Amino acid sequence: MVKRIAKPTTTTVMVDGLPVTIALDEDPEFAGLRSSLLQINKILGIKGYILRNATTAVIDLQNPAKLVEYALFLSETTDACEELSKLFRLTMTKAVVEGSEIKMLCMIIGENRLGIFMEKSVDHTDIFRQISP
Repeated sequence: MVKRIAKPTTTTVMVDGLPVTIALDEDPEFAGLRSSLLQINKILGIKGYILRNATTAVIDLQNPAKLVEYALFLSETTDACEELSKLFRLTMTKAVVEGSEIKMLCMIIGENRLGIFMEKSVDHTDIFRQISP
């Protein structure tokens, strides 16, 4: 007879009184970014964020109807940053794209791609300081 022991794949931790489920095999850098984003998302004027890597994505948007638009916006912006980095032999790790009503802070941190969507009046430099490794 063979006994199989099921190992848990997630754990729940409390962040500011809110339960957050984290995959046990989750990249520590991804988990740290996710934790920081929970705090940033409470700031007045923040519309939400998308955090993704090759295997995982976390999306928290005030307006879920904009999910596809914001995801494409983030993807195109990170691709453009990578192309500009190659073309000019730079290491672009962040970009701010500002529209008429909203702006996005886009960051590439290791293998993680991050887009924080906010009202134009929000100071993105403060947000950047909270996220930067």
